[in-house]
Amino acid sequence: MTKWTKFLASCAVVGAMSAPAWAQDTSADTVVATVNGTEITLGHMIALRESLPQQYQALPDDVLFNGILDQLIQQTALEQSVTEIAKKDQLALENDRRGYISGVALQAVIAEAVTDEALQAAYDAKFANAEPATEYNAAHILVESEEKATELKAQLDGGADFAELARANSTDVGSGANGGDLGWFGTGMMVKPFEDAVVAAETGKVVGPVQSDFGFHLILVKETRVAAAPTLDETRDELAAEIERAAVDAHIKALTDAADVSRPGEGLDPTLLRDATLLDK
Repeated sequence: MTKWTKFLASCAVVGAMSAPAWAQDTSADTVVATVNGTEITLGHMIALRESLPQQYQALPDDVLFNGILDQLIQQTALEQSVTEIAKKDQLALENDRRGYISGVALQAVIAEAVTDEALQAAYDAKFANAEPATEYNAAHILVESEEKATELKAQLDGGADFAELARANSTDVGSGANGGDLGWFGTGMMVKPFEDAVVAAETGKVVGPVQSDFGFHLILVKETRVAAAPTLDETRDELAAEIERAAVDAHIKALTDAADVSRPGEGLDPTLLRDATLLDK
């Protein structure tokens, strides 16, 4: 079982127990248990709950309370049973702390950067003056040789059914099973030779063979349409990710540029990274 599966099982066992009532002046420092003198606080419990996957956070409060308290008591007892921490474990703890605090440092940067105003500005910059884009509904038959493509093209010119030939011959088994159908797509989504042929094609007429890195294509453009610009709500997640990435990159660059950084390890043999025995020395 995973640690979270075990945790859920623990919650299920103790779920029938009722959580104690607390005075109104409780705080994060309120002690909820001690293990050989080591205090476990309500703050420890809240922090652990915040780190749980969403499906566990949704459990009833009484179930979570007892399960989390049980887990922290067990972990504390296990921690106390270790009398000496190996070097590799100490280093792993340092890396974990560094990674966690780095994430904390970036939370404020992200919160400050991703605002409604920033989202609107990013949307306007990307879509306000964007030209209407054409989308294409197309199908293709992909084969390995130009000779095979030419042979199939002759059959199509003679009246053969495109979908049937695609199902029987296309090496693109995904679309081939659907009669070669690729659905709707815009420019920039297909490899360049294929896209150029699609853009230049006459609707309803098979074109090709067209060579790409995948082989030789016969292409049938079924329909075209002018796609309306997406709304802000439709692009909110994408724009937020772009703003977040730019803000994080800029913040990290500013910090590292201002930091006194030296790299004495750059001359080391890179294969040393694989030598885990160094952790035992």
